[in-house]
Amino acid sequence: MTEPRRRRPATPEEAKALGHPLRLRIMRLCLVEELTNKQLADRLGRDPGTVLHHVRQLVAAGLLEPAPVRTGPSGALEKPYRSNNETWWLDGPLATADAETRFAPIEIFQEELREAGPDSVAVHEKFLLHLSPDEVEELDRRILAVLDEYVATDHERAGRPPVGGIFVLHHVKSGGG
Repeated sequence: MTEPRRRRPATPEEAKALGHPLRLRIMRLCLVEELTNKQLADRLGRDPGTVLHHVRQLVAAGLLEPAPVRTGPSGALEKPYRSNNETWWLDGPLATADAETRFAPIEIFQEELREAGPDSVAVHEKFLLHLSPDEVEELDRRILAVLDEYVATDHERAGRPPVGGIFVLHHVKSGGG
């Protein structure tokens, strides 16, 4: 039996590469489909040179990889990129980053959701719990264990439509503070 894959700390290069919202968005887009630098720039409404700079940083950190060269619609050769989903297996890569950087994945998810539209929501759960720090850690560990199983076997479901999501626990602001 194969040992289940385990999370590991991010290298300094990985953590730095993950510290920019545009790079997070590039990785998410390339997780869904293989995209060229021009396609990424068009989707993101950004200058191709800026996007290429960020793509190169992700490739250097091992978080994005070149996909096989292909022939595009006009007959020209295209060099697409794909995300290898390695970030899933990093344990809290942004945990020591500033608050704005730690919030970036949530903003990226909001962009994805707006782009997909209200009809894209398959399910959602909203809840309020009273938990100690140890209970928060336990809930996170248990949910990650379930998600790890799905991520580790996702290649077996590659032909099915992609479904995205995010799990966030946050401290609720009370009326007095």
